[in-house]
Amino acid sequence: MKILFYTPLTDAAAWLHDLTRALPGAELREWQPGDTAPADFAVVWRPPRELFAPRAGLRAVFNMGAGVDAILALEREHPGTLPRDALLVRLEDTGMAPQMVEYTLHSVLRYLRRFDEYAALQAQRRWQMLDPHPRETFTVGVLGLGVLGTQVAQAIAALGIPVRGYSRSAKQIDGIATFAGEAQLGAFLDGAKVLVNLLPHTPDTHDVLNARVFSQLARGAYLINVARGAHLVEQDLLDALASGQIAAATLDVFREEPLRPDHLFWQHPRVTITPHSSALTLREEGIAQIAEKIGALTRGETVGGLVDIARGY
Repeated sequence: MKILFYTPLTDAAAWLHDLTRALPGAELREWQPGDTAPADFAVVWRPPRELFAPRAGLRAVFNMGAGVDAILALEREHPGTLPRDALLVRLEDTGMAPQMVEYTLHSVLRYLRRFDEYAALQAQRRWQMLDPHPRETFTVGVLGLGVLGTQVAQAIAALGIPVRGYSRSAKQIDGIATFAGEAQLGAFLDGAKVLVNLLPHTPDTHDVLNARVFSQLARGAYLINVARGAHLVEQDLLDALASGQIAAATLDVFREEPLRPDHLFWQHPRVTITPHSSALTLREEGIAQIAEKIGALTRGETVGGLVDIARGY
């Protein structure tokens, strides 16, 4: 079994070392420009187009994370980049869900108890008591009810905070009001006080966080974007912050990463920035999942995490 490996990340050597231990007997090699030799499987993160073409006999491409945006962007820009018969497989959770729950709960509670405003008051050396937002009207809407979105919605609801969830197709989750499809998006947004974005990035969800969406939230709503930067129309958010329609935003993802030093978000008093760190792929869990799925495919079994290239997730 021949496995091709590529990542531009600084811990490439550690991944390659641990993959070798997890897949004894496999022939692993790190891709280098000009390498067109056959491979059965590829384990990659943000690979260049040249890695795929030509690549005879490739059975599956394993993405070292849940988001397959970079690979799908290559396929959209250069149709046929992915070998026709190769499966595209994403990682499922790998320790990301607890991290995402922690990040999102922190952000929601920070706004509920107005700790962001207390931080601003401290900077001004002002001693001022602020009433917390009424919990019963502090409705949180979770855009995207996949593995991560469902666990985030359930964790918030467990605190007694009203929660709504939105997905492309209908889902039932105990204790959570669910909405599905474009026809129900308006009802999902109507009057929500916090909008948490956990949608996959597809052509249909590009620019989904825009002025029209913001206008349907409660005035003075909060935005938490932990999905993809391409979901957000940045100028629409800046305009909504200026008008007061959006009170504050927590952003973990951006259209351009790293965020350039002169970007307006850096110095905006109502924007909180983190460097795409809300939920990281844990190497040990990721490698165990990849090794298990490669073994299953080798035995002719089915695996989870298959990506529908046409739908984008």
